[in-house]
Amino acid sequence: MISKLQYISQGSTPDEHLKNIQNACTSGADWVQLRLKNLDEKIILETAQKAREITGHFQTRLIINDYYKIAKAVKADGVHLGKNDASTLEARKHLASWQIIGGTANTLQDCEKLISEEVNYIGLGPFRFTKTKEKLSPVLGLQGYQSILELLNTKTPVIAIGGITINDVPELLKTGVYGVAVSGVITKNFNNISAFNKVLGGPSTREQVYKL
Repeated sequence: MISKLQYISQGSTPDEHLKNIQNACTSGADWVQLRLKNLDEKIILETAQKAREITGHFQTRLIINDYYKIAKAVKADGVHLGKNDASTLEARKHLASWQIIGGTANTLQDCEKLISEEVNYIGLGPFRFTKTKEKLSPVLGLQGYQSILELLNTKTPVIAIGGITINDVPELLKTGVYGVAVSGVITKNFNNISAFNKVLGGPSTREQVYKL
């Protein structure tokens, strides 16, 4: 089951990411993505192992950004692959059948490609300008989501991402998106998790079925 609220970790160091993941889990997050960039893979693996311990304690799903082999090694719930990361088809060869694969999209064509590769969800964005991500794709806005989702007509969950606030959620849901991924607004105040869940209709209650 794909969560309607996905927290993407932030921090200037791996320890800050872990502290923020701990805070997110304590505040009720049921889906966390560990997003570390420009670090040695050994450090990312060690951080992912610690993140797995934290999320496991809270029964929170853990998604690893980019590094599908690390996702496999730590038995994370899945991996999220950016447009310039490894292909989803390559990742699927290495991951267990129960592990989730999500992919980043910015256009209708991106979405169609990911659907053809049978991803479990699509992270479509950015909704608006955000400093969280370098090399930002063109901003979509509400009209962009509406246009893409009308043409896409898919059952694959589409998650909106990119500078989203709680006030944006009602209008975004009207476009047909399944949920939202949030980083900065939650990191600044983890109490926003409950507020987001309330607007989104609550966190998912169905647990992943593990086949370890």
